[in-house]
Amino acid sequence: MQCEKHFIEPYDFLTEMGFELLEKNQSMDRYMALMDDDILEDMGTNKEMLVAGYEAAHLQLVEEPGVRVNSILIKGGFNKDGEKEAIDILLKPGEIVSIVGPTGSGKSRLLGDIEWLARGDTPTGRWIVINGALPDDAQRYCFEEKLISQLSQNMNFVMDANVEEFIEMHAQSRNIQQIDGVIEAVINQANALAGEPFTRETPLTALSGGQSRALMIVDVAFLCKSPIVLIDEIENAGIDRRKALDLLVKTEKIIMIATHDPVLALMANRRLVIKNGGMHQIIESNEAEKKVLKKLEAMDQEMLTIRNALRNGEMIYSE
Repeated sequence: MQCEKHFIEPYDFLTEMGFELLEKNQSMDRYMALMDDDILEDMGTNKEMLVAGYEAAHLQLVEEPGVRVNSILIKGGFNKDGEKEAIDILLKPGEIVSIVGPTGSGKSRLLGDIEWLARGDTPTGRWIVINGALPDDAQRYCFEEKLISQLSQNMNFVMDANVEEFIEMHAQSRNIQQIDGVIEAVINQANALAGEPFTRETPLTALSGGQSRALMIVDVAFLCKSPIVLIDEIENAGIDRRKALDLLVKTEKIIMIATHDPVLALMANRRLVIKNGGMHQIIESNEAEKKVLKKLEAMDQEMLTIRNALRNGEMIYSE
């Protein structure tokens, strides 16, 4: 199977980079002609690097072959008491589904079943159906065309390399051209997610937890062909969660995120409720919940502002 072709709009690419653009639907050349060199210098880039980053990101999505997943069906097995699960769930590209439930209810077990592409051979007895068919052994054990990437709360680098070397190695393993542009794009995007910026020269082992997860999220979005992303508990990762999920959605990946965080749970299109080890209920997000989410995000932003002020040694005052 081959991935469908996609196209990254120059406007979307540049706004993700942090540029404020007045005109939409312009060519990359047009945007470059309008760019002020002083602004570019302040942002640590130039026109050549931006164009290279755009071309590299576009080339990655348009030309790289891979598996196209049109749907995932999770067929229910059994809960901890051996009772049949109440529901099955069908997932589509570009969708976010949050997984909610008490600690120990079985959220991580569900992610494990999906990562394993279970065929009734895990403790839950679930089956994972891809594009209407059961995955064969080649799909389950293939590393080159791995269907699933997983991001967890506990991610730490142990490689004796810096950020540039890490991205370069991954890009080379994917046979990606214009690597310098890719490195620039990945670092810019990761810094947009993380509260603390890092550079090409930053050692991987010196990255904070939030920086590490920001780098890995962008790496998955830009360089990884896996069409399914499983996220286990990133609420305390110190990253901009909205930007992170938007970035993954734009690459048309299927995203499942196990979380206790109400902001993350309500960002999803749907949420899957887990009880006693079993899939219990699917809840569709509605307008009332979106209003609640807006309030929570405002509170979250206020908390982020205070956190950054404390990090910078500033005094906190009440209004």
